[in-house]
Amino acid sequence: MASVSFQQTKEQERAKAAWADVQAVDRKPPDVKRKYRGLVLKLPVMILTNGLGQALAFLKSKGKGDANDPHEIVYAHLQNWLFREIRWADANHATLIERIFNTTSETYRQATTEALSYLHWLRRFAEAVLPEPEEE
Repeated sequence: MASVSFQQTKEQERAKAAWADVQAVDRKPPDVKRKYRGLVLKLPVMILTNGLGQALAFLKSKGKGDANDPHEIVYAHLQNWLFREIRWADANHATLIERIFNTTSETYRQATTEALSYLHWLRRFAEAVLPEPEEE
């Protein structure tokens, strides 16, 4: 008799975490929801064009440390996921951006790939649940 495996795939884990993140954003004010959706739709291109470090620096510069700002929310979602999923050689740095700037090129590439994979799910769920951003 074949045994049933209850182990989740990495994609299932990403989807589950991304769904929880988007559900949390869905409880925020409408302007935060719209801006968050717009950010997660644009961020993968920003990462591919400028690199993960630059994209994270952009989020931090726009968020200005305000936990209710969509830029900070996206940053926190990426940080939480990447802290969980990447084996950091030096985990003494408290923030994702510090770890990114103080890691090996191999870990940087892994973090970039994982961030893009996670953003894939954030984008899908944001498109499904959150209102469309207003035209600027």
